[in-house]
Amino acid sequence: MSKDIHKWLLTGCLITLTGCCSAPGFLPRSKLRQTQLSALEAHNQAKMLGGELAQSQQMYSQLASEKAMTDAHAAELEQRLSVANERLNNLAAERSRLHDEYKNLLTNMPAPGAQGISKDYEALLRRFPQLEFDPISGASRFKSEVLFESGSNQLTPEGHKVLQQFAQIINDQDARHFNVLVVGHTDDEAVVKPQTRALHETNWELSAHRATAVVRQLAKIGVSEPRMGVAGYNKFQPTAPNTSSGNKSMNRRVELFVLAPDSSIAKRDQNLSMK
Repeated sequence: MSKDIHKWLLTGCLITLTGCCSAPGFLPRSKLRQTQLSALEAHNQAKMLGGELAQSQQMYSQLASEKAMTDAHAAELEQRLSVANERLNNLAAERSRLHDEYKNLLTNMPAPGAQGISKDYEALLRRFPQLEFDPISGASRFKSEVLFESGSNQLTPEGHKVLQQFAQIINDQDARHFNVLVVGHTDDEAVVKPQTRALHETNWELSAHRATAVVRQLAKIGVSEPRMGVAGYNKFQPTAPNTSSGNKSMNRRVELFVLAPDSSIAKRDQNLSMK
């Protein structure tokens, strides 16, 4: 019990003993007792609040410490994230550089089995920007708009000109030992027009008929038929996702593959071809 409480109780006892509770200027005994109880209650409340305040201060200190640790950890994570982002950017830049170097290497590399006609292909590419050349496979790829009308296997006038130039190249003295594989492709649009379905029931027929039309035209202008073959791949080998009209036009195409005689893609049995 605190000294103040002792003082209050002692004062109350003295007043009771001396019988001065009724003297002028003094409180009645009941009032004094009530005052003492009120003071004791206030003291207890103050003591309790003081304890709660101390506990709150302790919790505040603990939370402040935890916040400081969290802030420090967040700063560390942010620094690590910054370093990781920088590394990713560096890797992306390095990947882009290597991709460009690889692309340039492939572009400048002579085509396997087609070294003798690579310059002719370069000239053809300059003359016909619609022609795509792959130096690795030795394939000269034509977009279908160059060779055909949409949904048709009829060659356009421009298609005839391109094939005429191609025939001149493939019949050159240095290229006569190469073979030609003609491959037709379509986009993912189904054949729905009645007039088209009457000629090409599905995209299988349409892709194969386009390749056949090219072979027939090449034969007419002097390419030996035993050197050629055809294939139709329907929609299953797109060069781009069929998600836009531009991509679809890229997928509606015919590819001309220039192959060495011993190519594993379409190897020929010379003995059988002579029978």
